[in-house]
Amino acid sequence: MAYQTEQQLEDNLITQLSTQGFEVVSLPDNAALLANLKKQLEKVNGIELSDTEFTQVLGKLEKGNIFGKAKTLRDQLDVSLDNGESCHLTLLFDASEASSPNRNRFQVAQQITVKGVYTNRYDVTILVNGLPLVQIELKRRGLELKQAFNQVKRYQKHSYHANHALFNYVQLFVITNGVNTQYFANNSELSAKQTFDWADVKNHRIAKLPEFAHAFLQPSHLTAMLSKYIVLNETQKCLMVLRPYQFYAVEAIVKQVQEADEPQEGERYDNGYIWHTTGSGKTLTSFKAAQIITSLSEVDKVVFVVDRKDLDYQTALEFNAFSKGCVDSTDNTKMLFHQLLDKPVKPRKGQKENLKRNTKLVVTTLQKLNNVVTKKRYLEEMAALRDKRVVFIFDECHRSQFGDTHQNITQFFKAAQLFGFTGTPIFAKNAIAKNSIKKTTKDLFGECLHTYVIVDAIRDQNVLKFAIEYVGRYQYRDGSNNNLDIEVEDIDTKELLDSPERLEKITDYIIAHHNRKTHSRDYNAMLCVSGVPELIKYYELFAKKKAEGKHNLRIATIFSYEANEEEEYELGGCELGIDTNEVHEASAKYLNAGQAAKLHSRDKLEGFIGDYNKMFGSSYTTKDSKLFYDYYKNIAKRVKAKEVDILLVVNMFLTGFDAPKLNTLYVDKNLKLHGLIQAFSRTNRLLDETKSHGNIVCFRNLKKAADEAFTLFSNKQPKEEVETPLYNELIADFDKAHTALMAITPTVDDVDTLPDEEAQKLFVLQFRKLLQLKNMLSNFADFDMAETGMDEQTFQDFTSKYADLSRQIRESSIKEKVSVLDDVDFELELLHRDEVNVSYILHLLRELHEEDSDDEKAKKRQVIANLVASDPTLLSKKALIEKFMTEHLDGIPMEGDVEEEFEFFWEKEKRIALETLAKEQQLNQERLMKLVVRYELSDEMPLREDFAEALETKPTILQRRRVLPVISDKFKRFVDTFMSGF
Repeated sequence: MAYQTEQQLEDNLITQLSTQGFEVVSLPDNAALLANLKKQLEKVNGIELSDTEFTQVLGKLEKGNIFGKAKTLRDQLDVSLDNGESCHLTLLFDASEASSPNRNRFQVAQQITVKGVYTNRYDVTILVNGLPLVQIELKRRGLELKQAFNQVKRYQKHSYHANHALFNYVQLFVITNGVNTQYFANNSELSAKQTFDWADVKNHRIAKLPEFAHAFLQPSHLTAMLSKYIVLNETQKCLMVLRPYQFYAVEAIVKQVQEADEPQEGERYDNGYIWHTTGSGKTLTSFKAAQIITSLSEVDKVVFVVDRKDLDYQTALEFNAFSKGCVDSTDNTKMLFHQLLDKPVKPRKGQKENLKRNTKLVVTTLQKLNNVVTKKRYLEEMAALRDKRVVFIFDECHRSQFGDTHQNITQFFKAAQLFGFTGTPIFAKNAIAKNSIKKTTKDLFGECLHTYVIVDAIRDQNVLKFAIEYVGRYQYRDGSNNNLDIEVEDIDTKELLDSPERLEKITDYIIAHHNRKTHSRDYNAMLCVSGVPELIKYYELFAKKKAEGKHNLRIATIFSYEANEEEEYELGGCELGIDTNEVHEASAKYLNAGQAAKLHSRDKLEGFIGDYNKMFGSSYTTKDSKLFYDYYKNIAKRVKAKEVDILLVVNMFLTGFDAPKLNTLYVDKNLKLHGLIQAFSRTNRLLDETKSHGNIVCFRNLKKAADEAFTLFSNKQPKEEVETPLYNELIADFDKAHTALMAITPTVDDVDTLPDEEAQKLFVLQFRKLLQLKNMLSNFADFDMAETGMDEQTFQDFTSKYADLSRQIRESSIKEKVSVLDDVDFELELLHRDEVNVSYILHLLRELHEEDSDDEKAKKRQVIANLVASDPTLLSKKALIEKFMTEHLDGIPMEGDVEEEFEFFWEKEKRIALETLAKEQQLNQERLMKLVVRYELSDEMPLREDFAEALETKPTILQRRRVLPVISDKFKRFVDTFMSGF
C-alpha cells in the first residue's frame, strides 16, 4: 500500500474542517488575503470601510512585533472615519461573546502564497475574522515532526513580515505528520521544547491529525484558546499557551464556581483541589483560574493564598508578569485589610498616595489572612465581608492547610469557596496527625477536580526524569570486634551521621564531582541537610577548603533560627564576615573567665551573610527584618541566575522554588513521601537540550523511601480517607488508659517515687497513650473532661511530670549508648543508580511478585503500567511488560528468580518478533540477525544498502524506494522495543 501523500493529508483536513463549521476559502495571494480581511472585519463589526479607512486599519495592524500584535488583537482598533467620526473595531471576540452568530467568523484556506525575502506557500491557515491566527504545517507520514517545526521557523524569517506582517498575528502553530500532532504559541524565538501534545481530560494523548482536529480545531475550542488560554507574559514579552491539563484544571474550577447553587443555611459551597505534579506549571494554571474567576460578576473577591512571605512576593511577581499590575502584593496585615475592604491606603512617608480601589484579585500569605480574621482590631469592619462571595485559591495546599488557620478562615467567611493546588496531596498514607487526628487534602478541600501526576509529566516531557544515585556505605575499621550489622539502616545513628570524618568526606566528594554533575557549572545545585547544626558544619568545611585553595565554588546559605534554641556553636576560624569583637561583647554575659565564646545559630548565620556580602558587594543582615527578607529574595534571584554554585539549606527552598538552571540536589537528610518528591523536583524543570534529567545524589539510604514516594504519587487512585474512631469509643479507650495509669502511679506525687528506670519508662509509655487519646477527643467540639474519670488539673499535673521524665530518659539513653565511631568507617562509593528504565521496572516487578494482598497487587500493577507509560524509552515495551505481568508473573514460584524469568520471556519475544519481521518483509533471517548483532555491538543503525542486501531477492529501483523505508522503520521499532532503555 502506498504512503498517504502530504497533499492527501492536507485535503482530508480541509474536508474535515468544512464539516466542523469552517468556511473554506481560496486566498491564493496577498491581494485576496487583504480583500477577505476587509470583508470579514466589516461583517463582524457591522460597518462598511472605505478604501481610505481600510488603509488606515492596515497601517495600525502593521505596527508592533509579535507580542505587540497579540496585545492589539485583544484590544479594539480606533479608526477615524471619512465623515470625521471615529469607531472601534473588534478583531477577536472573547469566549463569552462567541455564541452570537455575528461574532467570530472562522475560515480555512490552503496554500496562501506570500512574497517576502522568498516566496512561501503555507499549508493550511485558519483565519478568524479575516486575520490568520492559526497556522498548520503538515509533513507526510514517515517524516519527522521536527521538519514541520523547522519549516515554521523558516517561514517566520522569510515571509511572515511581508504584506503588512499579517502572519505575525498568528497565535498558534499546529505541526503534524498525520500520526503525531503538536501545537505551540507564536514567538520571535521558537523552541521545540515548547511544543505540546493535546490530550483528553484523563491525559490520554490525542496524536493523530483527525482526532486532534476533532478535539482542538473546533470554532468553540479555538475561541476559548485564543481569547482565554493564551497568556501574554509581560516580563519576558512572550506568548504562553496552556497545556491540556492546565486547560482542564481551569475549566473545572471555573465550572465549580459558575454552577454552584447558593447553599442553604448551614451548608457551604462545594470546594475542590487540583493535583498537578510539581514543576508542571501550577502558577500559570492558578493565575488563569484566578483571572477568569475575577471577571465573574457573581464573585466579590478572589484571594490567592500562599504560606510564606517569600512566596507572597514571588507569586505576585509571577502574576504581574502574566498581566502587568493585576495584583498588589500585600506588605503587611493592614495592607491586606485595606485591600479586602477596598479602602484607600494611607501612604508611608515619602510615598505617593495609593488611590487604587476595588482590588478584586489579592495575593497574600496564610499568616496575614489568619491575622485579619482573628485580631480584634480588624474584626468589626471585616464583618462586612463575612457573607460575601469570596473565592480562595490556595497555593501548595499540601503543606499549609492542616492547622487552625484553615479552620479560622472557613469559620469567618460563611460564603467562601476554596480551591487548592498541590503537586503532592496528603492522602491516608502520608497524612500526619494533628492532635492525634489525621486529615487528608480531600477532608479539607473536597473532591480532586483534575489530576496530572508525575508519570504523566515525564511521559509528556513537561518535566525531566530523575537520575538518583545512592552514594556511601559503612565498613568495619581494621581491628574492630563490633558485631553491628552495617548493612541495615539502623546503623545510621545520629552519632555516625554527624561525625566530622563523614561530613568532610561528603564535602570532598561534592567538590570533586560538582563540575561533572553540573556540566562544568552550566547549572548549579543545592545541598539539603538534616538540621541547622549540620548545615553550619558543612558551610564551615566548604569555607575551610576554599581558604586552602581546594575549590572556588560560590557557596551560600540561609536558614531559620529559634529565639531560645539550646544549641551553641564554637567561634571557629571560618566566620569570614563576622566581627569577632562584636560577638564577644554581645556574648559576655554567658562567658566565664577563660571560656571560649559560644554562638547562637543566628550569630553563625550573620557571619555567613557577611561572606555573602563580601562575595556580591551587598549589605544584608539578620539585625533588620526587611534586610533579612531582602537577603532571602537576593539569594533566590542569584540561584536562579546561576550566580551561586551550591545553596545549603535545611527546609527553605525545598518547596515552591523554581530555578530551571538548578540540575543537582545533594541529599544528606531523611526525606519521605511528599517531602521527598517536593525536594527532588527542584531539579527537574525544563531548560535546554543539555539538561536531560535531574541529578539526585543521596548520601543516605533513601532508596526504599524514594521507591515508596514515587509509587504513591504515581497512583492516580490513592486512598484518600482516614478512618477516625467514634466519640464514644474514644471516651471508653481513655477511661481504660486512665485505669492502667492509676495502677502505675495512683497520684502525681507517686511519679517521683518510681523505683527504677524501667518503671519510669512504663509510666511514660502509658501516659503517652492517654495524651494521644486526649488530643483526639479535643477535636470534638462537645468534648468535656468531666465525662472522663480524670479532672483537667490532674491531667495537666501528670503532663508536666511526663514531659520532664521523658526528657531525662531520652538524655540518659543517649549518654549510655556505646559509641560505634571507633568501629565503623564511612566510605563514599556509588552503591546504586536509579532511572525509570527496564531495570527499575524489574525491581518493581519483583516487589509485585512478593506481594500477598490482591488489593496491593492491583495497585502495584497500575503503578508499573503508569511508570512504563511515562517514559518514551519504555513506551514501546508497554504491551510486552503488561503481557509478562498478566500471563507469566503469577506462574513464577515464590522462590523463583523474577529477573531470570523476565529475561527468558524477553528473549523469546525478541526471537518471535525478529522471525515475524523477516517473514513479513521477505528478509533473510540469518542476514537480519547479523544486522541486529552489529547494532548491539556498535549502537549504529544499518543503512538502506544493508537492508537491501538482507532481502531474499534483489529489489528493483522502484521496490527500493517503496520497501526500504518501511524495513528501516520496522527495524527501528524492533530496536526501540527490545534493545533500547536497558
